[in-house]
Amino acid sequence: MPERDLAQDLAIRDLTDPAQGPHALQLIVDALVDALHTRWGCAVRLTRAHPVVTLADNYETLGFAPDAVTRDARYTRYVDAGHVLRGHTTAMVPGALRRLAADRAVGAALADVLLACPGICYRRDSVDWQHTGTPHQLDLWRIRDGVDRCTEADLAEMIELVVGAALPGSRWRMVPAAHPYTEHGREIYAQGDGGWVEIGECGLAAPAVLSRAGLDVRRWSGLAMGLGLDRLAMLRKGIQDIRLLRSTDPRVAAQLLDLGPYRPVSAMPPVRRDLSVAVGPDVEASAEVIGDRVREALGSDADVAETVEIISETPYHDLPPAGRARIGIRPGQRNLLVRLVLRALDRTLTDDDANRLRDRVYAALHEGVVAQWAAAGRPDERTPCG
Repeated sequence: MPERDLAQDLAIRDLTDPAQGPHALQLIVDALVDALHTRWGCAVRLTRAHPVVTLADNYETLGFAPDAVTRDARYTRYVDAGHVLRGHTTAMVPGALRRLAADRAVGAALADVLLACPGICYRRDSVDWQHTGTPHQLDLWRIRDGVDRCTEADLAEMIELVVGAALPGSRWRMVPAAHPYTEHGREIYAQGDGGWVEIGECGLAAPAVLSRAGLDVRRWSGLAMGLGLDRLAMLRKGIQDIRLLRSTDPRVAAQLLDLGPYRPVSAMPPVRRDLSVAVGPDVEASAEVIGDRVREALGSDADVAETVEIISETPYHDLPPAGRARIGIRPGQRNLLVRLVLRALDRTLTDDDANRLRDRVYAALHEGVVAQWAAAGRPDERTPCG
């Protein structure tokens, strides 16, 4: 990763960190930690760590398989061969467990501990109302020493406490799911205005994860939970666009200092641009990969992209000759029709604004031999694509 890109990523505000200014996400973290601490009476260890973590703590020590698809550079932001920008706050857990094991080794009285690890994460993700390339998460792990081992009943209680604290009165459900760092895994869903929304995952802490940290699994057991803080805040306040959580509009920002219901401000009109692009066989036509390339293309204007959707995918041989010529597609390539919806949160985009943003995305995605530009100052006819 170029140093400039890394510096830009590290400069993004972590909304969970009080040192970077108050935000509603911090109130949710506090409410969740307080609810569990009050019920269990356990010690609380809050962990914050630098976003650059070892590849081992992001994957290996958590039990991810060597061939796990999430390791691919299409989804993980590599800093170098041995380090990544953390893809989840669970990457902070191995270090927190090692510190717990070291403290216990010198006689610290820590038999029941809640590890709380909040922070910003870095993903190559789709672009829509509930996804972002820099989500905020919170890992909550209860680690207990003694004959009373953590059970599935304890896990059910933890889910009930967490949902009750973050989303009072909300309906929720859990479904079985497999995670490399848990046993008897679950996914947690809460009901919002638009249906069921996944808010987290959990399970009994996998003994192998505890053992790698130096904890004797004959004595130690645990509960493991990871939560999406952005989605919890959106459900709690009734926000329908994840970009609003970072809004600098005073009418919006002032409402992100508490957990009261969000009062919508006047919305700017959306602008739609459909892009017909040629891509090579090595380009994965997924919402996550294309969405991340759109963010990279727009750079500091990435928040203007409201949604990115792949409408269709057509191989070269299924296109008529006229269509091949118009797109400039070559044998072996595919034609993607990508719908880009642009909406700035603080201003109305002009057609020229939208066309220039569209062309930046088009230039980043299109691999054909000719191009069709939209912005003023660009030829309207087909031109060689550089």
